[in-house]
Amino acid sequence: MTEAPVLSVRNLTVDFPTRRGTLVAVNDVSFEVAKGEVLGIVGESGAGKSLTGAAIIGLLEPPGRISSGEVRLAGDRIDNMPAPELRRVRGRRIGMVFQDPLTSLNPLYTVGRQIIETVRTHSDVSLADARQRAIDLLTEVGIPGAAQRLDAYPHEFSGGMRQRVVIALALAAGPELVIADEPTTALDVSVQAQVIAVLKRMCREKGTAIILITHDMGVIAETADRVAVMYAGRIVEIGPLRDVVKSAHHPYTRGLMGSIPTLESGHDRLAQIPGSMPRLTDIPAGCAFNPRCGEVMPQCRTIRPELTPVGRSQVACHLMTTARGKAQVP
Repeated sequence: MTEAPVLSVRNLTVDFPTRRGTLVAVNDVSFEVAKGEVLGIVGESGAGKSLTGAAIIGLLEPPGRISSGEVRLAGDRIDNMPAPELRRVRGRRIGMVFQDPLTSLNPLYTVGRQIIETVRTHSDVSLADARQRAIDLLTEVGIPGAAQRLDAYPHEFSGGMRQRVVIALALAAGPELVIADEPTTALDVSVQAQVIAVLKRMCREKGTAIILITHDMGVIAETADRVAVMYAGRIVEIGPLRDVVKSAHHPYTRGLMGSIPTLESGHDRLAQIPGSMPRLTDIPAGCAFNPRCGEVMPQCRTIRPELTPVGRSQVACHLMTTARGKAQVP
């Protein structure tokens, strides 16, 4: 009997009603995350990555709303929970790591007070036990002299150390799932590597499921077990990390991979995807990538491709169905 996924997202659609019509920002997105797995969600700015994460934990800014689909955490449906109940789930069973740690930390309180309050809110423990738990958490995420730093304020930490404190806060209640939204963007490369190591250790030692949202393929390659590539609100390719990085199928994914410099490539110029992500008010018919695609076919302009199994991956591209049809012709 296979273990149920920690998170199951089915046909998730997020839209924004406006006076000029309804704008669809996340369109029919489905995926699962298993215990101890890191799922990387990657794509350009505006692809819908962060909105997907916000929808999962119920932090959509009005007028944004989930218009269809469902989100289940260990089998329990959470997208239609009352706000107070979802707030308890969000703190206890789902942790969140945001891009800017200063948005997650109150500058008026010591980091120890913030972690201790979080621990005591979600666990029936004494103040002394909560304080020790806070010290243990700071030690786990690699903050030296944790007992002394407990009484420091956020501004007394460097950017990388603040991000570690935020990860400690996200882990305070022992969540089943952590959603990390661009957790390394504002950090230098050496600190990025340290934060990535913390996230990987969480998975290995605690069995925590992680959704890592980023536009940095280097971070994905170092951290993720599987990758979902998003474009204009939809997943265009999802599969194991090695398959997506080494043998991408969708033209957009291949473009992303081609834009990453490697030591062995020997090219003077990197590959470039022409154009830019379409606005929500102007998403093309058919495949949203068709105006930028060098392999566009007539059906790409009128028929929206659905995710199709290709090896261990799934790809939303008419090239896959066309190639399969040709392969079956005697």
